[in-house]
Amino acid sequence: MSDVPDATLIDRYLEHVRVEKRLAARTQALYAQHLETLRRRCQASGLSWSAVRQAHVRRWAAELRAAGQHPRSVALILSCWRGFYTWQGRQGWIDQHPVQGVRAPKAAKPLPKALSVEEALRLAEHEPASSVGTGWQAVQDRCIVEMLYGCGLRIAELLGLDTRHSPQARGWVDRAAGEVHVLGKGSKWRTVPLGSAAAKALSAWLAVREQAAPRETDALFLGARGARLTPQVARQRLKAWALGSGLATRVHPHMLRHSFASHLLQSSADLRAVQELLGHASIGTTQVYTRLDFQHLSRVYEAAHPRARRTGK
Repeated sequence: MSDVPDATLIDRYLEHVRVEKRLAARTQALYAQHLETLRRRCQASGLSWSAVRQAHVRRWAAELRAAGQHPRSVALILSCWRGFYTWQGRQGWIDQHPVQGVRAPKAAKPLPKALSVEEALRLAEHEPASSVGTGWQAVQDRCIVEMLYGCGLRIAELLGLDTRHSPQARGWVDRAAGEVHVLGKGSKWRTVPLGSAAAKALSAWLAVREQAAPRETDALFLGARGARLTPQVARQRLKAWALGSGLATRVHPHMLRHSFASHLLQSSADLRAVQELLGHASIGTTQVYTRLDFQHLSRVYEAAHPRARRTGK
């Protein structure tokens, strides 16, 4: 193995995470960026890959933090470096792991942002002006809003859906059964119910979908040229829809997933069921929404209970 920290080893590792770990394309791009940062720091310090020690990694992490990187960003970078060196260790190319044991700076975990029930309904029931895109785009936008909020899907899961099942499909809607079959994180399949409002919006969209499909495609949601809708365009469309509905909050697709989980927990308190619907591998990931629910209860208490009102303000 060469002592020069060139990009060849990085390319091999990125191929490993693409084929073996099947990480998302965005994650692969971030890994490439973080590993290039590591390579440049090694070169600047005159170090080969195998010569890096914990002291170097700690110093580089501190420098990233001092340069204004958020603690969570530093943690993600260290996680990437850690995986890279773990892989090297399995190949027998290093005699010690320089990132193992290096802790990222602590940061308070922000709560996910969710809409109130009233805001979510206002968004879903919005009637856009005729100037907002063509007619079929507005119908599709409504369907996207209803399925994000009504099914709790991630944007990649939603846009990966096809109109029918096939061996190549990454997800599809079974209208007869009222179910959505989704390929989620970690290439794990799950099935979520298609609510009545989402089913109605889907039927309306499928009725006009041919207007947007000049070529044959199984993709459920389409861009202006008839290809599968991209996340970037979907985010822009959702932002415009939310602005048109009069919401002051900046709405993004994952906020509707957060709202789905929060509102379900407010009504049912069935944490395990919400975990299954969201496709979370760990119940701990789902538990964060109980904190959102408690915040809602706290606000009601502070506003309504006579003994909750503080004096001297």
